[in-house]
Amino acid sequence: MSKPAAEDIVRRATAAFNAGNRDEARELCEQGLAGHPGDPMLSHLLAAVLFSQGEIESARGHVETSLAKRPGNAAAHLLAARIARAAKDFDAALSHLDRAIAMAPQREGFLEKARTLDQASHYQASLRTATREAWQAILKIVPQNIEAAARLGRLAWEDGDHALAASLLERAVAGDAPASAWFDLGLVRQDLRDYDAAATAYRKALEQKPDHAEAALNLGTVLQEKGDLDGAMRAYAEAYRLRPTMFGTIAMALTSAPHGRLWLDEAALRRSLSG
Repeated sequence: MSKPAAEDIVRRATAAFNAGNRDEARELCEQGLAGHPGDPMLSHLLAAVLFSQGEIESARGHVETSLAKRPGNAAAHLLAARIARAAKDFDAALSHLDRAIAMAPQREGFLEKARTLDQASHYQASLRTATREAWQAILKIVPQNIEAAARLGRLAWEDGDHALAASLLERAVAGDAPASAWFDLGLVRQDLRDYDAAATAYRKALEQKPDHAEAALNLGTVLQEKGDLDGAMRAYAEAYRLRPTMFGTIAMALTSAPHGRLWLDEAALRRSLSG
């Protein structure tokens, strides 16, 4: 019996992967590669499956095998970039992205480059300017891009430009923004001492991400600044429930703010937060 063609195996494995059957897709790819060693399509697909399962190094080896056979595949370079970024090999990720963009200058490639520069800038401060420029270029071409507006807003806040940060983040949350954008807007509004608006932003972040302990903690802080101690205690209790290690921060906030309470008994405060 003749062995199945690689294209047929790829179709079956892709269907399995898209149906959420990752183990089946992986098994099909591995069986296919046993009969078609180094096949670029199967290697590419197996890399994608392994990456989705968190097996970064194995995924990287297979996508590099695919690219060795088909170096002009822009989609494979994009996948290789994502895998390299997950491994924190930002130079390799950017190299793959530059090649992908040169072959097929599409929005996804530019977004991936901005994301990679953004992540790399946490380790290399010298990349902050390039990161900002990458997001600005995306926002110029796609003014409604929520991710670009949100990331530029965060960068502006980190630079201390609260007015620009507020403008960009309000632009981001006008759409279907993630909890992180609402949280960052809360930070900006809190720094501007607009506590009502900050509380609204933190509540929005918690609506979208109920386990967002930092949002609960900061909500407690702004409610305390407003003089709403009962509301603050409820928010602090939620933060403590989500992350008990925040106890020290909560205790300090309660005793140091203008509108606070003095707790001499740590056990009593823990009981109060525990309800």
